[in-house]
Amino acid sequence: MVTKTAGPVGGLARATCGILAAFVLVSVAAEVAAWHMYQVELAPLGPHQPDDGEFGPRMIANMWFGNLSGSCGAAFLAAVLLFIAWLANMRSRADVLWPEGQRRHSAWLIFGWLIPIGRLFIPKMYVNDLWAAAQPDLRRRRGHPLLAVWWLSVLAAGHWAVAPSAVERAATSQDVCRALQKVMLSDGLWIVAAALTIGVVWRLSGMLEPTVRAVPG
Repeated sequence: MVTKTAGPVGGLARATCGILAAFVLVSVAAEVAAWHMYQVELAPLGPHQPDDGEFGPRMIANMWFGNLSGSCGAAFLAAVLLFIAWLANMRSRADVLWPEGQRRHSAWLIFGWLIPIGRLFIPKMYVNDLWAAAQPDLRRRRGHPLLAVWWLSVLAAGHWAVAPSAVERAATSQDVCRALQKVMLSDGLWIVAAALTIGVVWRLSGMLEPTVRAVPG
């Protein structure tokens, strides 16, 4: 039987949670900017109110929205890279604790996200196996309500994902408003998914990272 001692969450998990938290904060700011831009587009222009130009309300709202959306993209990329590195680290620990229970080769850590149909379930299977490896030998079970809710949030965010560039491609003010509505929904779903990912990273790290006292064989 493998016994594990409780231990603190490691540096990689903390860094992953930190960048995910930064992504959430920047995304919330981008949501506010998108809402402000939406209100500006809906508001009728007064007789002396500029509609464009360097200091026009639309130009300023668009500037804030564009800058914050770009920051969201950078934070998202950094979060994805760190999350993959964290998963690889967790897999190396799971291979020590319960190698026979890891149903997918470690290469699926990358390929599982790229295959069109496989991306719907392979990453979840991968994390389920890591979760089971962290359980006591006689009580191992794949899956947990936290993982189910997390994965549903990731699938929803991916399904309704809309890039901020959709706003730039809009031809009319009505098109801009419709694009902003979709972007705000997309950002909101990614915020929920990122927040739940923080919970998964922290919880799973706390279970898998404790020192292994004894490994059979």
